Amino acid sequence: MGELLESAYRKRENISKSNFTIYSPVEIGDKNYWYTSSELTEILNHDLVGKSFAGLKIRTRSKVAKSFVCEALGYPIPDSFIKKQPRFSGQKFDTYVQKSNNLQVWNEDLDPERRYVLIRTDDADIVTKVKVVTGSDLALLDTTGTLTQKFQARLVPGASDTELIATTDTNNLDTVICNDQRIDLSCDTPTAEPTQLKLLSIKTIFDRLKGIVGVEFKDAGNIQERNRGGELHKIISEALGYKNHRDDGKFPDIKHQLLEIKLQTSPTIDLGLVNPDSEAALDIEKIDGMTVRHCDIRYAIFAGIIVKDTVKITNFYLSTGEKFFTRFPQFGGKVLNKKIQIPLPRHFFL
Repeated sequence: MGELLESAYRKRENISKSNFTIYSPVEIGDKNYWYTSSELTEILNHDLVGKSFAGLKIRTRSKVAKSFVCEALGYPIPDSFIKKQPRFSGQKFDTYVQKSNNLQVWNEDLDPERRYVLIRTDDADIVTKVKVVTGSDLALLDTTGTLTQKFQARLVPGASDTELIATTDTNNLDTVICNDQRIDLSCDTPTAEPTQLKLLSIKTIFDRLKGIVGVEFKDAGNIQERNRGGELHKIISEALGYKNHRDDGKFPDIKHQLLEIKLQTSPTIDLGLVNPDSEAALDIEKIDGMTVRHCDIRYAIFAGIIVKDTVKITNFYLSTGEKFFTRFPQFGGKVLNKKIQIPLPRHFFL
Protein backbone atom coordinates (compact mmCIF):
# COMPACT_ATOMS: atom_id res chain seq x y z
CA MET A 1 0.00 0.00 0.00
CA GLY A 2 1.37 3.41 -0.98
CA GLU A 3 1.87 6.27 1.47
CA LEU A 4 -1.03 8.32 0.05
CA LEU A 5 -3.51 5.46 0.34
CA GLU A 6 -2.27 4.58 3.81
CA SER A 7 -2.72 8.20 4.91
CA ALA A 8 -6.20 8.32 3.37
CA TYR A 9 -7.25 5.11 5.12
CA ARG A 10 -6.02 6.51 8.43
CA LYS A 11 -8.24 9.57 7.95
CA ARG A 12 -11.17 7.36 6.92
CA GLU A 13 -10.78 5.43 10.18
CA ASN A 14 -10.75 8.70 12.14
CA ILE A 15 -13.90 9.93 10.40
CA SER A 16 -15.76 6.63 10.85
CA LYS A 17 -15.06 6.76 14.59
CA SER A 18 -16.28 10.35 14.85
CA ASN A 19 -19.80 11.73 14.67
CA PHE A 20 -19.02 13.59 11.45
CA THR A 21 -21.40 13.78 8.52
CA ILE A 22 -20.49 15.02 5.06
CA TYR A 23 -21.67 18.45 6.21
CA SER A 24 -19.44 18.63 9.31
CA PRO A 25 -16.82 21.34 8.70
CA VAL A 26 -13.21 20.15 8.49
CA GLU A 27 -10.39 22.68 8.62
CA ILE A 28 -8.37 22.68 5.41
CA GLY A 29 -5.06 20.96 6.03
CA ASP A 30 -6.19 19.12 9.19
CA LYS A 31 -3.85 16.12 9.42
CA ASN A 32 -6.52 13.88 11.01
CA TYR A 33 -9.64 14.57 8.95
CA TRP A 34 -8.94 16.65 5.82
CA TYR A 35 -8.40 14.62 2.64
CA THR A 36 -5.93 16.39 0.37
CA SER A 37 -6.81 16.23 -3.32
CA SER A 38 -4.06 13.64 -3.83
CA GLU A 39 -5.50 11.45 -1.06
CA LEU A 40 -9.03 11.85 -2.44
CA THR A 41 -7.81 10.76 -5.85
CA GLU A 42 -6.02 7.72 -4.42
CA ILE A 43 -8.76 6.40 -2.14
CA LEU A 44 -11.65 7.04 -4.55
CA ASN A 45 -9.86 5.28 -7.39
CA HIS A 46 -9.07 2.36 -5.09
CA ASP A 47 -12.64 2.02 -3.82
CA LEU A 48 -14.82 3.16 -6.76
CA VAL A 49 -13.17 1.74 -9.88
CA GLY A 50 -15.25 -1.27 -10.96
CA LYS A 51 -18.48 -0.04 -9.35
CA SER A 52 -21.51 -0.16 -11.63
CA PHE A 53 -24.26 2.35 -12.43
CA ALA A 54 -25.84 0.08 -15.03
CA GLY A 55 -29.57 0.58 -15.53
CA LEU A 56 -29.81 3.61 -13.25
CA LYS A 57 -31.59 6.81 -14.19
CA ILE A 58 -29.45 9.98 -14.11
CA ARG A 59 -30.86 11.27 -10.81
CA THR A 60 -30.55 7.85 -9.16
CA ARG A 61 -27.05 7.44 -10.56
CA SER A 62 -26.03 10.73 -8.96
CA LYS A 63 -27.34 9.64 -5.55
CA VAL A 64 -25.68 6.23 -5.78
CA ALA A 65 -22.37 7.86 -6.74
CA LYS A 66 -22.53 10.08 -3.67
CA SER A 67 -23.31 7.02 -1.55
CA PHE A 68 -20.25 5.21 -2.93
CA VAL A 69 -18.13 8.23 -2.06
CA CYS A 70 -19.53 8.38 1.49
CA GLU A 71 -18.60 4.73 2.03
CA ALA A 72 -15.12 5.23 0.60
CA LEU A 73 -14.42 8.20 2.89
CA GLY A 74 -15.88 6.79 6.11
CA TYR A 75 -19.01 8.96 6.26
CA PRO A 76 -22.52 7.66 7.01
CA ILE A 77 -24.83 7.78 4.00
CA PRO A 78 -27.59 10.36 4.66
CA ASP A 79 -31.22 9.49 3.96
CA SER A 80 -31.19 12.31 1.41
CA PHE A 81 -28.46 14.60 0.16
CA ILE A 82 -29.20 18.21 1.06
CA LYS A 83 -28.96 20.64 -1.85
CA LYS A 84 -25.89 22.51 -0.68
CA GLN A 85 -23.00 23.97 -2.65
CA PRO A 86 -20.87 21.98 -2.52
CA ARG A 87 -22.78 18.83 -1.59
CA PHE A 88 -19.85 17.40 0.39
CA SER A 89 -19.45 20.71 2.19
CA GLY A 90 -17.23 19.36 4.97
CA GLN A 91 -14.53 18.34 2.50
CA LYS A 92 -15.44 21.08 0.00
CA PHE A 93 -16.17 19.05 -3.10
CA ASP A 94 -18.93 18.06 -5.54
CA THR A 95 -19.23 14.83 -7.53
CA TYR A 96 -19.89 14.49 -11.26
CA VAL A 97 -20.42 11.20 -13.09
CA GLN A 98 -18.92 11.56 -16.57
CA LYS A 99 -19.81 9.13 -19.34
CA SER A 100 -18.77 11.75 -21.90
CA ASN A 101 -16.05 14.39 -21.98
CA ASN A 102 -18.53 17.26 -21.70
CA LEU A 103 -18.51 18.51 -18.11
CA GLN A 104 -21.52 20.65 -17.15
CA VAL A 105 -21.47 22.89 -14.09
CA TRP A 106 -24.86 24.59 -13.89
CA ASN A 107 -26.09 27.73 -12.11
CA GLU A 108 -22.91 28.51 -10.21
CA ASP A 109 -19.47 29.96 -10.83
CA LEU A 110 -16.37 27.83 -10.80
CA ASP A 111 -15.02 28.08 -7.27
CA PRO A 112 -11.22 28.03 -6.84
CA GLU A 113 -11.63 26.86 -3.24
CA ARG A 114 -13.76 23.86 -4.22
CA ARG A 115 -12.73 20.42 -5.46
CA TYR A 116 -14.57 18.69 -8.31
CA VAL A 117 -14.62 14.88 -8.15
CA LEU A 118 -15.06 13.60 -11.70
CA ILE A 119 -16.10 9.94 -11.90
CA ARG A 120 -15.51 8.44 -15.35
CA THR A 121 -17.64 5.53 -16.59
CA ASP A 122 -17.38 3.39 -19.71
CA ASP A 123 -20.15 2.44 -22.17
CA ALA A 124 -21.35 -0.24 -19.74
CA ASP A 125 -21.65 2.37 -16.94
CA ILE A 126 -18.74 0.87 -14.99
CA VAL A 127 -16.43 3.28 -13.14
CA THR A 128 -13.01 3.31 -14.80
CA LYS A 129 -11.26 6.34 -13.25
CA VAL A 130 -11.72 9.15 -10.75
CA LYS A 131 -9.98 12.51 -11.03
CA VAL A 132 -10.04 15.33 -8.49
CA VAL A 133 -9.51 18.87 -9.75
CA THR A 134 -10.05 22.41 -8.49
CA GLY A 135 -12.04 25.21 -10.08
CA SER A 136 -8.75 26.75 -11.19
CA ASP A 137 -7.78 23.47 -12.88
CA LEU A 138 -11.08 23.39 -14.77
CA ALA A 139 -10.73 26.98 -15.97
CA LEU A 140 -7.41 26.05 -17.56
CA LEU A 141 -9.04 23.17 -19.45
CA ASP A 142 -11.50 25.36 -21.34
CA THR A 143 -10.61 25.51 -25.04
CA THR A 144 -13.78 27.21 -26.25
CA GLY A 145 -13.04 30.71 -25.04
CA THR A 146 -16.18 30.61 -22.88
CA LEU A 147 -14.12 31.05 -19.73
CA THR A 148 -11.57 33.79 -19.19
CA GLN A 149 -8.89 34.25 -16.59
CA LYS A 150 -10.48 36.14 -13.76
CA PHE A 151 -7.32 37.78 -12.45
CA GLN A 152 -4.42 39.19 -14.45
CA ALA A 153 -1.45 41.47 -13.83
CA ARG A 154 1.03 43.32 -16.01
CA LEU A 155 4.72 42.57 -16.10
CA VAL A 156 6.63 45.85 -15.97
CA PRO A 157 10.42 45.40 -16.35
CA GLY A 158 12.70 47.06 -13.82
CA ALA A 159 16.30 48.25 -13.92
CA SER A 160 17.78 44.89 -12.89
CA ASP A 161 17.44 41.52 -14.63
CA THR A 162 16.88 39.80 -11.25
CA GLU A 163 14.65 41.15 -8.51
CA LEU A 164 13.68 39.82 -5.09
CA ILE A 165 10.42 41.64 -4.51
CA ALA A 166 9.67 40.22 -1.07
CA THR A 167 12.92 39.99 0.87
CA THR A 168 11.29 37.79 3.52
CA ASP A 169 8.48 35.27 3.53
CA THR A 170 5.08 36.08 4.99
CA ASN A 171 4.95 36.23 8.80
CA ASN A 172 2.74 33.14 8.67
CA LEU A 173 5.15 31.03 6.59
CA ASP A 174 8.26 32.37 8.30
CA THR A 175 7.35 30.44 11.46
CA VAL A 176 8.06 27.11 9.70
CA ILE A 177 10.88 28.10 7.34
CA CYS A 178 14.19 26.29 7.73
CA ASN A 179 16.87 28.97 7.43
CA ASP A 180 19.66 26.50 6.68
CA GLN A 181 20.77 27.52 3.17
CA ARG A 182 22.53 24.16 2.72
CA ILE A 183 19.35 22.06 2.67
CA ASP A 184 19.85 19.08 0.35
CA LEU A 185 16.83 18.34 -1.87
CA SER A 186 18.47 15.65 -4.01
CA CYS A 187 16.42 12.82 -2.48
CA ASP A 188 13.13 14.74 -2.49
CA THR A 189 10.50 15.29 -5.19
CA PRO A 190 9.03 18.66 -6.25
CA THR A 191 5.41 17.44 -5.95
CA ALA A 192 5.75 16.13 -2.37
CA GLU A 193 3.99 17.78 0.56
CA PRO A 194 6.12 20.58 2.08
CA THR A 195 7.81 19.84 5.40
CA GLN A 196 9.39 22.13 7.95
CA LEU A 197 12.86 20.56 7.64
CA LYS A 198 13.03 21.02 3.86
CA LEU A 199 11.25 24.33 3.24
CA LEU A 200 13.71 26.85 1.81
CA SER A 201 13.40 30.55 2.58
CA ILE A 202 12.42 32.90 -0.25
CA LYS A 203 15.94 34.38 -0.13
CA THR A 204 17.53 30.94 -0.60
CA ILE A 205 15.16 30.16 -3.49
CA PHE A 206 16.16 33.45 -5.10
CA ASP A 207 19.87 32.66 -4.74
CA ARG A 208 19.41 29.20 -6.27
CA LEU A 209 17.32 30.38 -9.23
CA LYS A 210 18.85 33.71 -10.25
CA GLY A 211 21.49 31.93 -12.32
CA ILE A 212 18.76 30.80 -14.74
CA VAL A 213 18.79 34.27 -16.34
CA GLY A 214 20.55 33.84 -19.68
CA VAL A 215 19.63 30.15 -20.00
CA GLU A 216 18.26 29.07 -23.39
CA PHE A 217 16.07 26.10 -24.32
CA LYS A 218 14.18 24.88 -27.37
CA ASP A 219 10.84 26.54 -28.01
CA ALA A 220 7.93 24.09 -28.20
CA GLY A 221 5.93 26.55 -30.33
CA ASN A 222 3.03 28.93 -29.78
CA ILE A 223 0.45 26.16 -29.46
CA GLN A 224 2.63 24.24 -27.00
CA GLU A 225 2.74 26.86 -24.24
CA ARG A 226 2.43 24.27 -21.46
CA ASN A 227 5.33 22.25 -22.88
CA ARG A 228 7.37 25.44 -23.06
CA GLY A 229 6.69 26.04 -19.38
CA GLY A 230 7.48 22.40 -18.66
CA GLU A 231 11.01 22.81 -20.01
CA LEU A 232 11.58 25.74 -17.67
CA HIS A 233 10.06 23.74 -14.81
CA LYS A 234 12.73 21.04 -15.29
CA ILE A 235 15.50 23.64 -15.26
CA ILE A 236 14.12 25.16 -12.05
CA SER A 237 13.85 21.77 -10.33
CA GLU A 238 17.49 21.06 -11.12
CA ALA A 239 18.60 24.52 -9.96
CA LEU A 240 16.82 24.03 -6.63
CA GLY A 241 18.63 20.73 -6.14
CA TYR A 242 16.06 18.08 -7.08
CA LYS A 243 17.41 15.05 -8.94
CA ASN A 244 13.95 13.60 -9.58
CA HIS A 245 11.89 16.08 -11.58
CA ARG A 246 8.12 15.63 -11.40
CA ASP A 247 5.24 17.80 -12.56
CA ASP A 248 1.64 16.91 -11.72
CA GLY A 249 0.20 20.06 -13.34
CA LYS A 250 -1.28 21.30 -10.07
CA PHE A 251 -0.96 24.54 -8.14
CA PRO A 252 1.60 25.39 -6.94
CA ASP A 253 3.98 23.95 -9.53
CA ILE A 254 6.61 22.92 -6.98
CA LYS A 255 4.45 22.08 -3.97
CA HIS A 256 7.43 20.92 -1.90
CA GLN A 257 8.66 24.56 -1.87
CA LEU A 258 5.26 26.29 -2.19
CA LEU A 259 6.55 27.75 -5.45
CA GLU A 260 4.45 28.76 -8.45
CA ILE A 261 6.24 29.32 -11.78
CA LYS A 262 5.26 31.75 -14.54
CA LEU A 263 7.05 31.94 -17.89
CA GLN A 264 6.28 35.27 -19.54
CA THR A 265 6.95 35.88 -23.21
CA SER A 266 4.25 38.60 -23.12
CA PRO A 267 3.49 41.33 -20.54
CA THR A 268 0.18 39.84 -19.36
CA ILE A 269 0.45 37.51 -16.36
CA ASP A 270 -2.53 35.14 -16.12
CA LEU A 271 -3.28 34.28 -12.50
CA GLY A 272 -6.36 32.07 -12.77
CA LEU A 273 -9.26 32.27 -10.35
CA VAL A 274 -7.39 33.19 -7.17
CA ASN A 275 -5.67 36.46 -6.37
CA PRO A 276 -2.10 35.82 -5.16
CA ASP A 277 -2.72 37.98 -2.07
CA SER A 278 -5.78 35.96 -1.01
CA GLU A 279 -5.71 34.81 2.62
CA ALA A 280 -7.85 31.75 1.85
CA ALA A 281 -6.47 28.39 3.00
CA LEU A 282 -4.75 26.17 0.44
CA ASP A 283 -5.42 22.45 -0.06
CA ILE A 284 -2.16 21.41 1.59
CA GLU A 285 -1.67 19.66 4.92
CA LYS A 286 -0.67 21.94 7.78
CA ILE A 287 3.06 22.40 8.32
CA ASP A 288 3.87 22.01 12.02
CA GLY A 289 0.34 23.25 12.82
CA MET A 290 0.52 26.21 10.39
CA THR A 291 -2.22 26.53 7.75
CA VAL A 292 -0.83 27.39 4.30
CA ARG A 293 -2.66 30.27 2.59
CA HIS A 294 -2.62 31.40 -1.04
CA CYS A 295 -0.70 34.56 -0.10
CA ASP A 296 2.09 32.42 1.40
CA ILE A 297 2.94 30.96 -2.03
CA ARG A 298 6.17 32.17 -3.62
CA TYR A 299 5.79 33.32 -7.26
CA ALA A 300 8.77 32.92 -9.59
CA ILE A 301 8.23 35.05 -12.70
CA PHE A 302 10.65 34.38 -15.57
CA ALA A 303 10.52 36.74 -18.55
CA GLY A 304 11.89 35.51 -21.84
CA ILE A 305 12.24 36.27 -25.51
CA ILE A 306 11.81 33.89 -28.42
CA VAL A 307 14.35 33.98 -31.20
CA LYS A 308 13.68 31.52 -34.02
CA ASP A 309 13.19 28.21 -32.19
CA THR A 310 14.83 29.17 -28.90
CA VAL A 311 13.53 30.69 -25.65
CA LYS A 312 16.05 32.83 -23.76
CA ILE A 313 15.38 33.83 -20.15
CA THR A 314 16.05 37.55 -19.72
CA ASN A 315 14.61 38.43 -16.29
CA PHE A 316 13.70 36.77 -13.02
CA TYR A 317 11.38 38.13 -10.31
CA LEU A 318 10.49 36.41 -7.04
CA SER A 319 7.70 37.49 -4.70
CA THR A 320 5.32 36.18 -2.10
CA GLY A 321 1.66 36.24 -3.08
CA GLU A 322 1.17 38.78 -0.32
CA LYS A 323 3.51 41.31 -2.01
CA PHE A 324 2.71 40.37 -5.61
CA PHE A 325 0.57 43.38 -6.50
CA THR A 326 3.00 45.81 -4.90
CA ARG A 327 5.20 45.17 -7.93
CA PHE A 328 2.90 43.96 -10.72
CA PRO A 329 -0.18 46.13 -11.45
CA GLN A 330 -3.44 44.22 -11.41
CA PHE A 331 -6.14 44.67 -13.99
CA GLY A 332 -9.59 43.15 -14.17
CA GLY A 333 -10.91 40.37 -16.32
CA LYS A 334 -14.33 39.15 -17.35
CA VAL A 335 -16.60 37.34 -14.94
CA LEU A 336 -17.14 33.63 -15.53
CA ASN A 337 -20.45 32.57 -17.02
CA LYS A 338 -23.06 31.09 -14.71
CA LYS A 339 -23.81 28.12 -16.98
CA ILE A 340 -20.55 26.45 -17.83
CA GLN A 341 -19.82 23.58 -20.20
CA ILE A 342 -16.22 22.44 -20.39
CA PRO A 343 -15.05 19.94 -23.01
CA LEU A 344 -12.51 17.79 -21.20
CA PRO A 345 -9.38 16.83 -23.20
CA ARG A 346 -9.59 13.44 -24.88
CA HIS A 347 -6.83 11.97 -22.71
CA PHE A 348 -8.01 13.68 -19.50
CA PHE A 349 -8.84 10.42 -17.66
CA LEU A 350 -5.81 8.45 -18.86
